[in-house]
Parts: sequence; C-alpha cells; structure tokens
Amino acid sequence: MRRLFPVTDPADPEAARAATDREWGLDELADAYAYPAGEGPWLRANMVSSLDGAAQHDGKSQQLSSDMDMRIFGTLRALADAVIVGAQTVRQEGYRPARAREAFAERRAAAGQGPAPAIVVVTAGLDLDFSLPLFTSPLVPTLILTGAAASPERVAAAEKSGAEVVIAGDGPGIDPARAVEALAGRGMRRLLTEGGPRLLGQFVASGVLDELCLTVSPTLTAGTAQRIAGGPARTVPERFALASLLEEAGFLFTRYRRI
Repeated sequence: MRRLFPVTDPADPEAARAATDREWGLDELADAYAYPAGEGPWLRANMVSSLDGAAQHDGKSQQLSSDMDMRIFGTLRALADAVIVGAQTVRQEGYRPARAREAFAERRAAAGQGPAPAIVVVTAGLDLDFSLPLFTSPLVPTLILTGAAASPERVAAAEKSGAEVVIAGDGPGIDPARAVEALAGRGMRRLLTEGGPRLLGQFVASGVLDELCLTVSPTLTAGTAQRIAGGPARTVPERFALASLLEEAGFLFTRYRRI
C-alpha cells in the first residue's frame, strides 16, 4: 500500500516510506486513522462502494472488499469506543460481538478504552433475534438505540437478553443528534458507523457525520444496489475535504472530513 495524499516532501525519509508501495503494519494503520484529539464526540463512517456506486452486491458488501479493506475495517473498529449499525445490516451481515485484539490492547488501554468497542444497534421495531451471541454473550454489553414509541414488549425482550436499551427519539425511530449525545454521555466519544445505507443517510441528513472513510473498489456491478447513503436528501449538499488517500491493488482508501 502507498499513500497518495497528503503529498509531502519526498526528501523526508518518513514521507518517502509512506509513499512506497509496501505492506503497512497495524500500528501504521492505527496512526493513519487516529481519531482527532478533543473532548466532544466524533462520528466517522466506514463504507465501501463499487466504481458504479453500489454499496452492496447480492445484499452484502464482502464481494466489493479486499484483504486490505478488511484490515482497515478491523483497525477502525479497534480504535472506536462504539460501533453503530442498523438492524437490517445486523440481520443481513450476521453481526457478532466485537472481539478484543491483542495488537491494539496497549493502544486502547492508553486511551482509557475497554478491551473492545460496544456494538450499538439502531432499530425502530426491535425486530431482532435476541438469542444471538451479539446480545447474549458480548465482551462489552450491546446497546440498542430506539425511539420512545418502541414496543414495550420488544424493549423488555432486549433487556432480558442483557442488552441496554437507550431511548434517543420521541417517535418510533431515533433522532441522530440525540443518539450521538446519548453515547457521548456514556463516555463513547470515538464513534464509528458501518451502515447500512439507510442509517448513514440519517446521519448525513441530520448533519452529525464528521468523517467518511470510503473504500472505492475497482469493481463494476450494475444492478439496483443501494448507494452508500439513502433516504431524505439534504436541502444543500454538505462539503467535505479530503484528509488522506491510500492505494493498494487498485483499491482507493479515502478519508474525508467535514470542512
């Protein structure tokens, strides 16, 4: 892998090393994707897209991915306090609890983090199988974000499984800004959302997304797959700035931040 942006002085040995096409270690990836310093919450998204804009193929993202994409996926998880995901993605992708990784243990301890990030599931109807390991045996208790109109019976079933239910909206669904505030109030400042497109669309439309890590896969799919973000459009498109660009085997690993 090599770094294409930011461009630095080629006479600088570190810059020359970063621009060389070679294997990057986990520590280098963790440094490259470190969260910004600060007390407030920071919400980043991690998504993959084909060249023609598909976020999935046959309902899943794996066929658009690569080994390096999965290494970055794991690194972003290892840096986060919480991983936010929509209920549909939990069902489609077969989500399991986040695991502790020895390679990141020292870094997480130094940052005051627990052994693994919490998985946070966003759902209006709580239509989930609460007998799955994601709810019954996570290393860190799974959280569920829902609205005040959620079914009391489904809330009770979730809590019985060991999950913590957090109300972050007045209706059946969540208010994205309230959801971010609720997690920050629990000490979860470094936030990562992995989708799906409908959930990312909510974060984009509400203006709470701080950073997008987008892998551009050198694949073409055609078909009718969703884009990386769906749902209501913003009145005025929000501009983000390129923060970094890495490349390996034709895959582009982009990182954009709010201006």
